Amino acid sequence: MIDTTPHEAATVTFARDGAQRFQAAVPLATLQDILQAVADQPSAQAGVRIYGVAALRPLLACTGPIGTIAASVLGPACRPVRAILFDKTPDQNWSLGWHQDRTIVVRERIDVEGFEPWTVKSGLLHVAPPFAVLTGMVTLRVHLDPVPVRNAPLLVAPGSHRLGRIPVNEVGDVVRRCRSTACVADAGDIWLYATPILHASEAAAEPDRRRVLQVDFSADELPGGLRWLGV
Repeated sequence: MIDTTPHEAATVTFARDGAQRFQAAVPLATLQDILQAVADQPSAQAGVRIYGVAALRPLLACTGPIGTIAASVLGPACRPVRAILFDKTPDQNWSLGWHQDRTIVVRERIDVEGFEPWTVKSGLLHVAPPFAVLTGMVTLRVHLDPVPVRNAPLLVAPGSHRLGRIPVNEVGDVVRRCRSTACVADAGDIWLYATPILHASEAAAEPDRRRVLQVDFSADELPGGLRWLGV
């Protein structure tokens, strides 16, 4: 693990650091709606890619209680383009090293310059786009359970989203320079971050259930006939 001096989560802002906590952003009734909407998703996996859950769409729309936070940064043309449900439990207590998210999900394969390689994950078609596509995106993490420090909050490296595509062998040095923030949260909180920001997740020291609905948003159209899959 990289030795860093952490930023306090309360002092991190999206405008300066590329990440920000929105406390009590989702009312209890809406949390229950989300939990009901994803109740039939597989629970024995680290991350489940979600598509076609109609009950989520009004919540994630740019005028909905979740999507409005993305719209505050990207504008009213933004929409959800990918969703993943993370369900960390004492039996599924994984860790993930520092990295940048570098793929998007599209409806069909069309070979367009700069979009490669192609992969299939959970039956959905993924591709790595030019980095400029990722810089126009934001990610929201909707916390369905409390995430104190002991229960493996997401770690982000503030400001790292401004450094472009970071080579793997330079990630450690970047994290040391940027330091890290633990994205602690209560149920109903939302963390907003720039999609290309360096982030990681440790195994929980005192594992408890930690469900997070993670949604990527974009306001841009893709080139060459490529289309976002959406949610």
